[in-house]
Amino acid sequence: MDELSTNLFYILPEIIIVLTAVVIIFIDLMFKDKRYLPQVSALGILGAIFLACYLWVSGNTGYSFGGMLITDKFSIFLKLLVLISTLIVILGTMDYVGRLKRFQGEYYTLILFAAFGMMLLTSAVELITIFVVLEIQTFSFIALTALEKKNRSFEAAIKYLLLSAIATCVMLYGMAMFFGFTGTTFLIDMSTVLSGNILDPSNGSNLVIITASIFILSGFIFKIAGFPFHSWVPDVYEGAPTPVTGYLSVASKAVGVGILMRVFYVTFESSLGLNWIEWPTILSGLSVLSMFFGNLVAIKQTKLKRMLAYSSIAHAGYIFLALTYLSDNEMNLFSGTSVLFYLTGYAFTNLLAFMVITIVSNSDQNENINSLDGLYKRSPFLAGCMALSLISLTGLPPTGLFFGKIYIFYGAVESGYWWLALLGVLNSFISAYYYLRPIRFIYSDGKTASNILEKRTHVYSKIALMISVLGILILGLLPFWLFGFAESAVISLI
Repeated sequence: MDELSTNLFYILPEIIIVLTAVVIIFIDLMFKDKRYLPQVSALGILGAIFLACYLWVSGNTGYSFGGMLITDKFSIFLKLLVLISTLIVILGTMDYVGRLKRFQGEYYTLILFAAFGMMLLTSAVELITIFVVLEIQTFSFIALTALEKKNRSFEAAIKYLLLSAIATCVMLYGMAMFFGFTGTTFLIDMSTVLSGNILDPSNGSNLVIITASIFILSGFIFKIAGFPFHSWVPDVYEGAPTPVTGYLSVASKAVGVGILMRVFYVTFESSLGLNWIEWPTILSGLSVLSMFFGNLVAIKQTKLKRMLAYSSIAHAGYIFLALTYLSDNEMNLFSGTSVLFYLTGYAFTNLLAFMVITIVSNSDQNENINSLDGLYKRSPFLAGCMALSLISLTGLPPTGLFFGKIYIFYGAVESGYWWLALLGVLNSFISAYYYLRPIRFIYSDGKTASNILEKRTHVYSKIALMISVLGILILGLLPFWLFGFAESAVISLI
C-alpha cells in the first residue's frame, strides 16, 4: 500500500459531511424557507454512515495524505459513533432550531463541521494533524456555545475559548518536546525511537519524555472533561444551548478518549512506556479523583444541566479506570474494548437525557430539576425516556451502561485493581442518589394539564428519542453483539 498517496477513498465519509455543510450554507443563503435544512443535513449524515459501514464490511482500510490519516476499524467505529450522535442531535433539535429567529443555517453548518473535525481526529496518526483537526472541532463548539447570543452563552463561550487555548498550548508544547526528542511527528515512528531510549533509566532524556507525556495527557484530559482540568465543564454545559451541550458531552468525549487510546496503544504500549512512565498509577489517581469529585458535587445541584455536567466528570473517571489496566498484556485488548462499549452506551444515554431536557425547557424555559414535576402527565413518552436515561446513567439493568460498568469493573478485578473496581462500585451507589431523584419529580402529581408536551413534540424529535432508547436497550439486552464489533476495532489498532 502506497502511504504517500492521497487516497481520498478512505475519507469519503468526511468528504460527504463537508459537502453537506457547503450545501447547507448555499440553501441558507438562497432560500428563506429553512424547513429543509435539517432534512438535507440528515440525508448527508445517512450517506456518510452508509459509506463508513461499507468501509467496515469491505475491509478497505489504509492511509491517506502521506500517512497522516489512517482508516482502520478503530477509526470507523468512532466515526459511526460520531455520525449516529450527530444524526440524533439534528433530528432531535428541530423544534429548538425552529424557534431561532436567526442562525438556523449556521447551527447545522457548525454541527456538521464539528462532526467533520471529530471524524478526522479519530484517523489522525500525526501530531500536527491531531492539533489542526482538534482545533476545527473546538472552534465549532465554541461558536455553537455562543449561538443563542445570550449573556450566559457569551460567558460560557469565552470561558471555553480561554481555557481551551491554555490546554491546547500545554498540549502543543508537549508535542513539540516529543518532536525535538524523536525527530518525527508520526506516532508509529515515535514509538520506534522511544523503544530504544525509554527503557534506560540512566538516560537523562527520559525526563523530557515524561514531561512531554504529561503535557499531552493534560490536554486530552481537558477535552475528555476529567479532573483536575474540569473547571470549564459546569459553566459551559449550563451556558451553551441544551442540544449543543448534549452533543459536546458525548461526541467530543468519545473522540478525545479515542485519540488518547491510539497514542497509548501505538506510541507508548509498543515501547513498553506505559509501565516505565507509570501510566497505571497516574490513570488510577485520575479515575478516583474524577469519580468522587464528579459524583459528590453533582449531589447538591438543582439544575439538570449542571448535574449532568458533574456527572460527565464522574463518567470520565470510569473511562480512566478502564485505561488503568491497558498496560496489562493479558487485558489490554479487553481494556480498549470495554472503553468503546462504555462510550457507545454513554452516547445513547446522555443524548436521550439532553433531548428530553431540550423539549421540556423549550416549553416552560425552566432547566431546574423541578421542571420535570409531573412530566408523566404532560408526556408519558418523554417521562419514560428521561427515566430510562437516568436509570442507564446509574448503571442499572437492562441498560447499556449496566454492562459497560460490568465490563470495566471485571477487567479491573482481573488485572489486580480490585480496590479500584470497589471504588467504582461505591461511586455508582453514590450516583444513584442524584440520578434517581429526578424520577421522583417525573412521576409526582404535577399540576399541569395532561399530554401537552406529547402533542407539541415534533415527529423527528420522537424518532431521535426512539433511536436513543433502542440503542440503550439493545446494548442492555444484547451486549455481546456490540462488544464483538468493539473488539474488532481495538484489534485493528493493536
